[in-house]
Parts: sequence; C-alpha cells; structure tokens
Amino acid sequence: MLIYSLRRIFQSIIVLLVVGLVAFSMFRFVGDPIDNMLGQERTDADIERLRTELGLDQPFIVQYGKFLSNAATGNLGVSYRQGRPVASILLERAPATLELAAVSGLFAMIVGVGLGVFTAIRRHGFAANFIMTVSLIGVSLPTFLIGILLIYLFAVELGWLPSFGRGETVMVGGWSTGFLTASGLKALILPSITLGLYQMTLIMRLVRSEMLEVLRADYIRFARARGLRERAINFRHALKNTMVPVITITGLQLGSIIAFAIITETVFQWPGVGLLFINAIQFVDIPVMAAYLMLISVMFVGINLIVDLLYFAIDPRLRVDTNAVES
Repeated sequence: MLIYSLRRIFQSIIVLLVVGLVAFSMFRFVGDPIDNMLGQERTDADIERLRTELGLDQPFIVQYGKFLSNAATGNLGVSYRQGRPVASILLERAPATLELAAVSGLFAMIVGVGLGVFTAIRRHGFAANFIMTVSLIGVSLPTFLIGILLIYLFAVELGWLPSFGRGETVMVGGWSTGFLTASGLKALILPSITLGLYQMTLIMRLVRSEMLEVLRADYIRFARARGLRERAINFRHALKNTMVPVITITGLQLGSIIAFAIITETVFQWPGVGLLFINAIQFVDIPVMAAYLMLISVMFVGINLIVDLLYFAIDPRLRVDTNAVES
C-alpha cells in the first residue's frame, strides 16, 4: 500500500508540472498584457520599464521557474488588472465555485445512483424506459444550451428562480456562503442542475449497466435460492459490488465538475473562479490565468489520487496484483 501510494503521488506531481508548463506556454500566445496596462500615450521607455517590473523580459524557463517556486510558498503573484495578490482574489471567489460544485456533485451522485438502481431493477417498466430515453438529453445537449433553456423556462417564463448571480450571501468566519439565505439557495438551483446534469446522466447509465451485470452473477442466483428478500439482494449484495467501478468514474466526474464550472458560471454570471478566468483572458491577466489552471489541476489530480487510493483499498484484486509485481 505504501509503495503504491508513493508511486501515485510521484505520478501526480509529474502531471502537475507538465500541466503547468503547457499552460504557461499557452499564455505567450493570448496577447501582451502591456497593451492593456498602459494607455495610448505610453512611450517605449514606459513599456520597457513595466516589462522589467513584471519580469516579462526574462527567458520563458526563468519565468516558469519563478512561478513554481513562488506558488510552492503560496505566492501566486499580483493581478495585472486589479493590482492585488492573486491568492486573495481566488480566496474571495473560491467559496462560490466550491459551493456550486458541491451541490452539483451531490445532485449527480444521489440522483444518478438512485435512478441507475431503479432503471436496473425495473428495467422492463415504462418508467425505466422513459427515464433512459430522457437521459439522452443530458448526454447530447451542451452545457451552455441546457443552462439557457432552464433560464428561459424557470426564470423568464415561470419567474420562479433567478437567472443570474449568487443571491444574498452571509459571512461565516472568512467564508461567504449562500446556503443560509433563501435567495442564495434559490440561486443555486439552476446552475447546479446545469452543471451536474451530464455527470448525473453518466453515473446513472454506468450504475444501471454495472447493476444489470451484477444481477446476472452466480452469487446473486445463489442468494435468491437461499430465499433472501429482493431488497437485501439488490442493495446489500448487488449495489455494494456495483459501486467499485462507479467510485472511479464518480471521482473523475467530480473533478470535471470543478474544471468545467467555467461554462456554467459564464452562462449564469456566477461570481466564481471560472468567471474570473474568463475575465482574465479578456485582459491578458497572466498571473490569474496561471493560478486558476494550476488550482484546477491540483484539485483534479488530488481527486483522482484519492479515488485511486480508495479503489486500491476497496478492490482486493489490486492489492494481490501489486504484491505479485513487487515480489
């Protein structure tokens, strides 16, 4: 277990370094931040002075090395647009994105697993077939289109829910939350459904597929022959063995929720780090863009690492294979 964990941690560090290098390389082609920071009356001396202050006159590898060394100490640089530390800006925006991702993830897991089990158990019923047909919408339609349709229906036509913003928030310690206000909870409904619908559909179809396969296994037939109740067979035996591959996919989808929240935040003007990244691209705010991509990479790789370790702990076959390789 220790060797496996150390190997996965080392691989995760390599992935983060490569992602950071690729992202930092791409920023050289999005434009020159000097053009947005200086006015029309700038001189060549002003341009050279600001370029030297920002370290843009140094070689690329030197800029990347300084970024990594500063990021390791929590210093993510200063925003070119706002003139404030990037770390403090991200801390202000992170609660909105994390709350949206948490609600979307819970929605995807609870509804996805529940509908997956239902459509597997009642696979020949009308309701199960109807759910499977409707679920194609969650896979086929792009996220931004789903968001626009929900806004049109529930905000424009029915007027039940807000179409943009986070609603009223309150400070709990240093955390701004919308969970404690009615408008904040209402504002979460549409973006969380939009963000979690694709993941929910994927989890539902995966659970259904795995559940049907497990229900055809010999030990399930033996459990029925022993006279066990269908409820015990479905939830104590079948669902437990179904969740092993589902955990891996669910972990990947939770990482995707955080990474792809940028689209949902743009559609709903949700004041999170995704919308911050879009604004940073428009103003060529390289420190904010680099910090955002590194933050998303760390969260995504961290979630995958936790999933791999859980998968290793749950599935004894991996432990046997690993011990065989090591010996």
